[in-house]
Amino acid sequence: MADKNKSKKVTSQKVESNRLELLVTIVPRTKAEFFADIIQSFEVNMQMLVKAEGTASQEMLRMLDFSDTKKAVIFSLIKEEKVQDAFHTLERKFKTVREGKGIAYTVPLSSIIGVAAYGFLTNNERAAKEDKQ
Repeated sequence: MADKNKSKKVTSQKVESNRLELLVTIVPRTKAEFFADIIQSFEVNMQMLVKAEGTASQEMLRMLDFSDTKKAVIFSLIKEEKVQDAFHTLERKFKTVREGKGIAYTVPLSSIIGVAAYGFLTNNERAAKEDKQ
């Protein structure tokens, strides 16, 4: 008779936890691909670019030194640990790229549905493999 108190051997691998944030970057439409490429260099696997139109008055545009109201909004999912590096790089580019001023901020994410999706978004191959098993 098998011992009921015998402990079962559980072979679970711990998935590395990487919190994600939604990085929202608003830039001139003509510079959208340039900034999307920069953001992608921070291990970003998912981005969405959306055309936008600024609504500020001409007086406000002059005061902020914006010449064009045609904008692009870049939505990117980025690891929390990469956010500060991305902000520093974006800030430097906003200051040095001709007509490349922009705004960037993040929104923390509390959950994502699906281990495979999470594994893809965080470059965590172990999570994606565990989901397939």
